[in-house]
Amino acid sequence: MLAVSRDGDVVTIELQRPERRNALNEELVGRLREAVVTAAADARVIILTGQGTVFSAGADLNGVYSESFLDGLMGMLSAIESVPVPVIAALNGPALGGGVQLALAADLRVMAADAYIGIPAAKIGVSVDRWTVRRLASIIGGGPARSILLGLDTVSATDAYTFGFANRIGTLSDAQGWAKSIAELAPLSLRHLKLALNDDGTRDPQSPAQRDALEAAWTSNDAQEARLARQEKRPAKFEGH
Repeated sequence: MLAVSRDGDVVTIELQRPERRNALNEELVGRLREAVVTAAADARVIILTGQGTVFSAGADLNGVYSESFLDGLMGMLSAIESVPVPVIAALNGPALGGGVQLALAADLRVMAADAYIGIPAAKIGVSVDRWTVRRLASIIGGGPARSILLGLDTVSATDAYTFGFANRIGTLSDAQGWAKSIAELAPLSLRHLKLALNDDGTRDPQSPAQRDALEAAWTSNDAQEARLARQEKRPAKFEGH
């Protein structure tokens, strides 16, 4: 489910659920959080990547609707954001939904030339939290963020680089080479810069209206309809309740 390897001061953590396109379930989320926190104790840089041709297809739809999964997911993202060392997401392929959230929690992103990102939450009758919306907009820009979230656009690696989501276009090997050079920099400087960069308001409390709207989406009849439609292999028919 996870593979952890080390090269000097660089630790690479690889998602290994290729049969599910590296989709995130409750167990994987917990293991990933533990692996990141453990690696941060003595590594200088951490790399997150996926096995196979997909970085992560997002939350595993067989278990995405449980409150414990959502709590675990947000705790894992917070841990990645909070560890005192740089984290690089090496997108070896497409990232969707929770896979994009995983990349957003990282400090730097390297995307393979054929990779792309998308957040199809509205297609499955759910939504994403305030942190995800704000962090996406702060990194990629308000216009592209609206296209991704409201228009369900996918963004290629080339456009992601233009928008500022991808810091570099390259392979896992390229990301590891970059990580080695970063690992030679002053760690206390990097820790401070990471704290300052992540102080972007994305962790501010959501308003009661935002909280209620998010909960309404996840507990709606539309969300149930999306699950049923997926099982029956047909388009969902949403009615707004």
